[in-house]
Amino acid sequence: MEERRQQLIGVALELFSRRSPDEVSIDEIASRAGISRPLVYHYFPGKLSLYEAALRRASEDLASRFVEPHEGPLGSRLRRVMARFFDFVEEHGPGFAALMRGGPAVGSSATNALVDSVRQAAYEQMLSHMGVVGPAPARLELVVRSWVSLVESTALIWLDGRRVPREELEAQLVQDFAALAAVAASRDEELAALLRAVLKNEPGDGPFTELAVRLVALAGP
Repeated sequence: MEERRQQLIGVALELFSRRSPDEVSIDEIASRAGISRPLVYHYFPGKLSLYEAALRRASEDLASRFVEPHEGPLGSRLRRVMARFFDFVEEHGPGFAALMRGGPAVGSSATNALVDSVRQAAYEQMLSHMGVVGPAPARLELVVRSWVSLVESTALIWLDGRRVPREELEAQLVQDFAALAAVAASRDEELAALLRAVLKNEPGDGPFTELAVRLVALAGP
């Protein structure tokens, strides 16, 4: 029974990942799974419950993309995180948009909770990479949560036309984090000390160093 239920979730997630959930019917899900429509309702009371189950699996997958071993420079780690994140975005375009925007489940507390769980997982992983144990300093919390929101909104905009090369966007988002953190650190010595400790091992050809070089060039002579 559980195996069949998981199969239905997988089929639904595949369909929702390719098209808007509004365009996917229970009949299509049943046909793709090779079962009857009544059997779908045996496992799920309706399309919304199946949709939410598919989103739950998608949210767990998406949250896992932020997990990265704490080895090597932070900039390189974030580049790998962004690459995996955009792998998901490319593989599940409409599904990603539906997850973040709510799709047909707008207002559903379950759907909102799934989205919040992804954001919280990303936030906690970022704090871990910064070496923060326990509550984050206020300015760092603002930086990290703002950056997570920026990553999400940037991916949604990128899906609509993909006008910026993906690799450039991944690098830009990594540098966006450094820029946000640097601005906040300029007003907070505790955060500045934390940032210096995190960035001291950044290589000369890393994304954070590249950002500094670009900013100096932008300022001009």
